[in-house]
Amino acid sequence: MRPLNLAPSVTAYRIAWALLALTALVLIGIGTGLRDPWPADEPRFALNALEMLRTGQFWFPHRAGELYPDKPPVFMWASALSIWLTGSVRLGFLIPTALSAFGTLLLVVDLSRRVWGRRVAIFSGVALLSALQFMLQAKTAQIDMMLTLFTTLGSYGILRHALLGPSKGWWLAGWAAMGVGILTKGVGILPLALLPALFWFAFRRKVSPVGGRDLLKGAGVLLAVVAAWGVPMILIATFGDDPSLAAYRDNILFKQTGERYTDSWVHVKPWYYYLTSVLPWAWMPLVLALPWAVPAWARRLRRGDARVLMPLSALVLIVMFFSLSPGKRGVYMLPTLPLLVWSLAPLLPGLWRRARLQWLGAGLLALMGAVLLVAGVLGALGLPSLEALAERHGVHPWGWWVVLGLAAAVLLAWRGPRRGLEALGLWLLVFWVSWSTWAYALQDHARSPRDMMTHVESITGQGTWLALPDADEEFVLQARQPSVQFGHETPTAAQFSRAFAWLQAEPDRWLFARRRQADDYPCIDRTRMQDLGVQNGDHWWLIPAAATRTCTGDASAAPVLVAPTTLPDPAGTAPTR
Repeated sequence: MRPLNLAPSVTAYRIAWALLALTALVLIGIGTGLRDPWPADEPRFALNALEMLRTGQFWFPHRAGELYPDKPPVFMWASALSIWLTGSVRLGFLIPTALSAFGTLLLVVDLSRRVWGRRVAIFSGVALLSALQFMLQAKTAQIDMMLTLFTTLGSYGILRHALLGPSKGWWLAGWAAMGVGILTKGVGILPLALLPALFWFAFRRKVSPVGGRDLLKGAGVLLAVVAAWGVPMILIATFGDDPSLAAYRDNILFKQTGERYTDSWVHVKPWYYYLTSVLPWAWMPLVLALPWAVPAWARRLRRGDARVLMPLSALVLIVMFFSLSPGKRGVYMLPTLPLLVWSLAPLLPGLWRRARLQWLGAGLLALMGAVLLVAGVLGALGLPSLEALAERHGVHPWGWWVVLGLAAAVLLAWRGPRRGLEALGLWLLVFWVSWSTWAYALQDHARSPRDMMTHVESITGQGTWLALPDADEEFVLQARQPSVQFGHETPTAAQFSRAFAWLQAEPDRWLFARRRQADDYPCIDRTRMQDLGVQNGDHWWLIPAAATRTCTGDASAAPVLVAPTTLPDPAGTAPTR
């Protein structure tokens, strides 16, 4: 199947691609090193990586001295490598997702160019960069952007073989990418959603054929990649003398895969959650094109256009797949964005010329700009509801919001509603640059406990041991003194019971605890406590061991786990935090 050769010339395309790539590198990379890892997931993965570097235990990820069975290790390996290369958590923790985002962009643009031509390729790259969820995750150190890189590579390999092949090398490369995706996050098999359409179009002789032997070879490559980590892990856990490794094996092989999908115990949402609460903003502004795209897709369905229908069918199946599971998070939809862009690719030049779509883009920008401008002005004037919101989150973004609102007004006045999409795109550039600089500076003190944990050390003294019952990973990551915790799965009451026994064993130990939890223990001497204020939505107390003398402790209630990253580094080679 020959690709369309839509102008521009090769030279013009190279210039356009260079500008697009430079813009992407700036947007994705700006802000690196300007903030700490933020909850919910970033501190956990940074802690995993830092602990790997400190202990040398790379095969089994740990969190604060405890095995972490929730995810396979590939993302933690990448984070550890980038932190080691930069010598800093702040500099290194965002690099894996940034590189994954840029790699995903390369794959989307390249396949679009090969299938539809150079002009469509540039449109496809701009469309992907404009998607809110793509850029948000490109600047967030979560696993899902790296997963998206490997699922996109898996889809690229299958589509390259089907639409531009036969190419057995790319076919097998796609299956290998799925294997790495599984080792990144269990749902790396998402590109298999392309297979039903592939079989149908192969039967109709519209794409390169795929036989049973091809499927067996692909599955074999996938299993070989997974086995490269999985088999040694299983053997070590099964035949070793550490029962916690066997529990890790069972957890990651069964609980975090099938059980998490069929009987999820977290993030439970109704079946329509993605359709009503996620996709309308995650696919924005691409979702604005759906009124015109859906009829165009229907026409291509009647014509049997595999180039559009293969990615589109996979997108629908993936949304259905995740909608059927009770556990849902918005970030699960990220791998659908490259498929959405490939489905829209041949329509993008025509959509850009749609006057009503341009007006729709202008209307969206006007709405967002007006909301931000009014909210920023009212917040600066001290509107009680906005002031209470700012105090609760520890952020006063009024100046930033006003600037964003004014920028929207200026761009709309300059480009006009007939070029509303252009104005919206330029505003998104302003937004992401200011988000990565101004907004980082506004939020970092509120979302990172770096200052609080430094203050804790100044109160307790350097080298004094600290207990962190039921504390989140960001506090362990930023702890400036030797610290212990009592097991992530241990009930909170048992953690405090063990903490009291641990405190009473040495008089110079301290307890770092949420106020709402410590309030459950009237035995604590309130006159000795230090009020640390609010961090990440909770009020925190610092409690000396002497204040818990009358509390009943139980040394058998829970394990005491030392967080290796909080101990002094004798070699002095630990990355800075």
